[in-house]
Amino acid sequence: MKFTLKAQDPLSKARAGELVTDHGVIQTPIFMPVGTAGTVKAVHQRELKDDIKAQIILGNTYHLYLRPGLDIIESAGGLHKFNGWNGPILTDSGGYQVYSLTDVRKIKEEGVTFRSHVDGSKHLFTPENVMDIQRTIGADIIMAFDECTPYPCEYNYAKRSIEMTHRWLKRCCDRFDSTEPKYGYNQTLFPIVQGSVYKDLRIRSAEVIASFEREGNAIGGLSVGEPAEEMYAMTEIVCDILPQNKPRYLMGVGTPVNILENIALGIDMFDCVMPTRNARNGMLFTKNGIINMRNKKWENDFSPIEADSDLYADTQYSKAYLRHLIHSGEMLGAQIATLHNLHFYLWLVTEARNKIISGEFYEWKKTMVNRLGQRL
Repeated sequence: MKFTLKAQDPLSKARAGELVTDHGVIQTPIFMPVGTAGTVKAVHQRELKDDIKAQIILGNTYHLYLRPGLDIIESAGGLHKFNGWNGPILTDSGGYQVYSLTDVRKIKEEGVTFRSHVDGSKHLFTPENVMDIQRTIGADIIMAFDECTPYPCEYNYAKRSIEMTHRWLKRCCDRFDSTEPKYGYNQTLFPIVQGSVYKDLRIRSAEVIASFEREGNAIGGLSVGEPAEEMYAMTEIVCDILPQNKPRYLMGVGTPVNILENIALGIDMFDCVMPTRNARNGMLFTKNGIINMRNKKWENDFSPIEADSDLYADTQYSKAYLRHLIHSGEMLGAQIATLHNLHFYLWLVTEARNKIISGEFYEWKKTMVNRLGQRL
């Protein structure tokens, strides 16, 4: 993997870059649609590429390990062959899912034992076997196994947690470096900075993660309930420490406003279920604010979903029709809304990149932040 910085905004820390993988080139800043179980919900792969213009998607180690299982994925030749997506893929290590299984998991130095949400069977994730699982899934970028602490989180717990996460990272790196990719293309490993909302822990974790000198780095444990101001403060601290010449990935973030504010702090890569999950509930993100398509005010609005969009679904269908589909529980409603939201997120980061390159990002970002949070 190779990362090259192409431009830096003169009035912020925003930057435009290019990330080269064996499955394609990624222009940063970038938003990565979440395909937890090997699919971005309600979207065909052709639509991801041609309409949404996604450059990289996510899969999830925990979910793919449980279903369909590693034997099937390996027999298919890896996740790219299995799901038909020929672009770059990143896999989460499953650490966040383990974090969310509070009642059915135990964390020890060896790793995490947990009960499957599918059938209740017992499993063990260790730094070593999570590397092996992600090798088998075949992602281009794989994540280190870490503990994602909750919010709020006591200081001493957060401190013990990052120390264990750092020990786990050493084990991840040792296993990753002693094994080979299975499908004939390169893979790379990103460590994850943790530390909750404690400045000294974030600084310490960022310093340790940077010392491993991997090809990219991630920031985890944010967007878990803390105020946005805390997220921005922690992100700024960490970005000031992580290497300038490597991509920075802020995990699980976030709203369009969150994305723009964190781009301004130096983040290059984002993912979040928000655009797809909210779409299925009838919430649309647009250039002028947020639309709740369930509201009666759209019942007789026959204007296009977004008239100045280059997405066919935005101009083909009216707000009234989309409201009818969503209100009726029709699958097409979720499909149209998902296409719209993902297209908008990719438009947003592409426009941010263009503004960084032209030197106009700072003022543009201020204008967009004021617009994007409005309820229409």
